[in-house]
Amino acid sequence: MRFGILIFLLFSSLVTFGQSHCGYDFTSYLVLHIHENGKPTSIKNLKSTIIDSVGNEVINIDNRYSWTHSNEPMLFTMNYKIDDKGVRITDATAADASGRWFFPFAKEDYLLSVSNSFPAERFSLKIEDIDGDQNGGHFETQIVQLNSFNMYVLCSSENERQAARFGPRTNRPVDIILELKKK
Repeated sequence: MRFGILIFLLFSSLVTFGQSHCGYDFTSYLVLHIHENGKPTSIKNLKSTIIDSVGNEVINIDNRYSWTHSNEPMLFTMNYKIDDKGVRITDATAADASGRWFFPFAKEDYLLSVSNSFPAERFSLKIEDIDGDQNGGHFETQIVQLNSFNMYVLCSSENERQAARFGPRTNRPVDIILELKKK
């Protein structure tokens, strides 16, 4: 009996230690490519927020939806470049540093870190132009429904499960075309 328990414990520990984990376990990203029709570059200085079914900003209460920015609204930020040491490159340091995108798949798009269990289909995106003419015009506010296949699942086993479930639609930015406000 003791021998059987010992074998069982040894086998279960080998299975546990044999599993590989990546640094982004349980993390996904939502990536938004927001641009004008016919123009490939992203529109800067927009406020992109996750909203609920009645239009309220979703608050990340006690890290329920994301491992970062607890108890704050779920706001997207522009992707940014980092140097070889992983430090964010700013306008002041850009001349002195070569860099790479923090999240390589997002390039110069908006992104938001969410947990893998984020219920995307329960929420929408609200995109607002908050700076007026500074980004090339006054753009119409737009609401876009989210889906689970919009999430970039970062670890391979979760990513493979998502790809099997949703097919080739996974790991692509949400493509959003904004229109200028009519004068």
